[in-house]
Amino acid sequence: MAQRYGRLPSRTLAAGMSNGGYLVRWQLENRPWLYDGGIDWEGTLWHEDGPNLFTFLPPAIKAYPDYVAGSAQAHQRILDAGFAPGSEFLWQYHNDVYWGLTQRIYQAEFDPSFTGTDYDYATRPPSVHRAVERISLTGRIGKPLITLHGTLDTLLPITRDSDVYQRMIADQGRAGLQRYYRIVGGNHVDGLYDVFPGELRPIGPCFRTAFTALEGWLDGVRPPVSATIPRGDGDLASSCALS
Repeated sequence: MAQRYGRLPSRTLAAGMSNGGYLVRWQLENRPWLYDGGIDWEGTLWHEDGPNLFTFLPPAIKAYPDYVAGSAQAHQRILDAGFAPGSEFLWQYHNDVYWGLTQRIYQAEFDPSFTGTDYDYATRPPSVHRAVERISLTGRIGKPLITLHGTLDTLLPITRDSDVYQRMIADQGRAGLQRYYRIVGGNHVDGLYDVFPGELRPIGPCFRTAFTALEGWLDGVRPPVSATIPRGDGDLASSCALS
């Protein structure tokens, strides 16, 4: 940095979305001295005992064909996996584009010997669980963190991800280092707001607000308390108040 810009940075902030959000969490847990703070935009939660992508994606993938065929039991299994009631209008897109692909990518990395169709993480060999444990999060963050997550996230369900991570941080005695904003109507893919403008809310504007809030926090101005942010009205594509 000094060679390129002529001076060292006064601050270093980590920010990322999805897998990038996981990296923000991991860095603030394991290398906090490298950063002044971070913004975690719906980061992926990995925990050996669950929840993780291997505990909620496989049951949804398995149940989806029967759900399409009209099975009430299959519908309930997807809800039980963690996907939010009211997110059903997003299930086809995520099943077609994200669910199976995401599971296969991670299964090939953590469990390359698996050759079946219905993945059951609980019954997989100890080596698979050890591989997940190596990348698992603890919640023991060492620098201020702002977390954003949409209530209609249909890839990383909020109740199986950031709601859990907030509790993990609190259990580590680090709740004062986090602000957590649950964005009503937010989904994992902001681009779908153009398709469903009446149901969704883009999180990008909230990310920009959070970045400013983090800068203020580091200057001694505490950001608003953790909260669920109503969808509201107005220009959702360009503004978001975290209070």
